[in-house]
Amino acid sequence: MEREDVLPIQGIDYLEYYVGNAKQAAYFYRKGFGFQMTAYAGPETGVRDRASYVLEQGEVRLVFTTPLRPEHPIMEHIRRHGDGVRDIALRVEDAAAAYHVAIARGARSVQEPTVSEDEGGIIKQAAIATYGDTIHTFIERRDYLGAFAPGYEPLSIPEEPVGLLQIDHVVGNVDLGAMNRWVDFYRDVLGFSLFVSFDDKDISTEYSALMSKVMADGGGRIKFPINEPAPGRRKSQIDEYLEFYQGPGVQHVALLTDDIIATVGALQERGIEFLTVPPSYYEGLPARVGEIAEPIAALQRLGILVDRDEEGYLLQIFTKPVEDRPTLFYEIIQRKGARSFGKGNFKALFEAIEREQARRGNL
Repeated sequence: MEREDVLPIQGIDYLEYYVGNAKQAAYFYRKGFGFQMTAYAGPETGVRDRASYVLEQGEVRLVFTTPLRPEHPIMEHIRRHGDGVRDIALRVEDAAAAYHVAIARGARSVQEPTVSEDEGGIIKQAAIATYGDTIHTFIERRDYLGAFAPGYEPLSIPEEPVGLLQIDHVVGNVDLGAMNRWVDFYRDVLGFSLFVSFDDKDISTEYSALMSKVMADGGGRIKFPINEPAPGRRKSQIDEYLEFYQGPGVQHVALLTDDIIATVGALQERGIEFLTVPPSYYEGLPARVGEIAEPIAALQRLGILVDRDEEGYLLQIFTKPVEDRPTLFYEIIQRKGARSFGKGNFKALFEAIEREQARRGNL
């Protein structure tokens, strides 16, 4: 039985990144991932303290923001974390109501409800804190017809898309012992429920392990896996992230496609680097996952992984970190009925991550 959505969320409206150079970051995501630039805010639009670029592909919307002065508060976020996701913005019917419900249930306020307006209409928003320095902005845009929000002007810098459709899930890393606290937060404050959980027996290698619980909103539209490290012989990927990000934050963003072979091929041609698994992974693949529509040779050539659950199968692949710090990376995923997260691939994936950790001297 589907749980009643007590704080209705319509979807992820955008992800906002705080970065050291928004113009260069926007160029990277245009040329590397095929995003089109659609809006800009900065001194030319009346925004005096920062520059922001909006990029879109399918239903995915990313915003890259840079402060224009070294004393700006955003600069401290960049100094500590490097480039990273600051805001997972949630689209709602009533931003003020969502905010007041969340605060009444124990959320910490970041921004009280505000209203901004231009010729495109009205935007209402408010924000609460979540793990680390990450926040959720509740955004109510209803019939807003402007470029993105007041203070932004439209841009149209086209780029050939690679087939990214929407955000499938956003993964957060938290400190050892903190996972259940944030599971409770999403349950008690935002009305999410536990979708699936994995312990250190599910996600482990010879050297390291982690635990993960996936929280989903009442309608199952939004999924937030939350990871914490587990004791192991060496430093886990979560430990490495927490060390270099200097605390909890968004570890990776999963982007959905309906043709992963075409999407990954296009991304590789654009220079995006992916983790690789040994050829032996594909030798027993048909026996492990059953019949699939995609040619095994094409999957092996691109390094795409496959897993099956009781409802179908999925195909997935993970980029290497897109920052010099080993922090943020991306997952490209195609679902052929499966609603799971590739449990059968965990060992191969994490061994690939450990090989990269060892190359960096961080295992």
